[in-house]
Amino acid sequence: MTQHNVAFLGLGNMGEAMAENLLKAGHRLTVYNRTVSKAASLKKLGASVATTPAEAVAGAAFVFTMVTDDAALEELCLGPDGLLPALPAGAIHASCSTVAPDTNRRLAEAHSRHGSTLVATPVFGKPDVAAAAKLWLAASGEDSARRKLRPLLNALGQGVYDFGDDPGAASTVKLCGNFMLGAAIEAMAEAFTLAQKSGLDRQQVYEFFTSTLFNTPIYKGYGKLVAERHYQPVGAAPAIIRKDMRLVLDESRTHLVPMPFANILHDHLSTTVAKGEKVDWAGFAERITDGAGL
Repeated sequence: MTQHNVAFLGLGNMGEAMAENLLKAGHRLTVYNRTVSKAASLKKLGASVATTPAEAVAGAAFVFTMVTDDAALEELCLGPDGLLPALPAGAIHASCSTVAPDTNRRLAEAHSRHGSTLVATPVFGKPDVAAAAKLWLAASGEDSARRKLRPLLNALGQGVYDFGDDPGAASTVKLCGNFMLGAAIEAMAEAFTLAQKSGLDRQQVYEFFTSTLFNTPIYKGYGKLVAERHYQPVGAAPAIIRKDMRLVLDESRTHLVPMPFANILHDHLSTTVAKGEKVDWAGFAERITDGAGL
């Protein structure tokens, strides 16, 4: 792979793992995080550490961002010392955060005026999957930019799927995917709780279904948490996915798509956040078990 100057902004559990894989792929990496201490391990591996987004992207051919929400992404791009004014012409911004489709569309327009390009590149997978470079990625944005970005995305995951030129399209895919994950967790929580209240062992029911009809990574992975009612380690915090469900509902209202399950998921996550539970977001499954008196 050709070596490039790459900037990575946002070093949470996902971002740190992704940035490390870009280093392993041989790229010259500069990183930025609001909490500077998060960059320590990457610095030991050879990354340069910037003190502002603008400093991080100076001279970068590719920029990756991985932050918690729309406001954080817009601040990173357009705020004081933001990356966009400092980004070299022709650079490509891989926007990996889970944000509203219109947020990436607006930022793509700002990039176009500047002479750079934004490609939406949301990812699917937990931090351990990111560390193993086994993410699944969706990509959308200007075609030539997608093709130039593809070798770098290949270093992060096991597959990249293109969704056309609209920089909001991949964000829609990400929201649909997170909704489907939540719906699967809800279904398992209800089914395993019914089984338990009927006198069955929920672990045995989980093992049967994930060995037969639902022999898939999602049912096996999240199902194990639900079956055991143990929601550690935290892959994504409930507050983060609650935000995602709010974005799903925003899109459903914009496009006149009834999504009653999305409302249920949002409500369960709201309760989990209100209780202050320090669990993986799949812990909202306890709302069903609690409601059944278990």
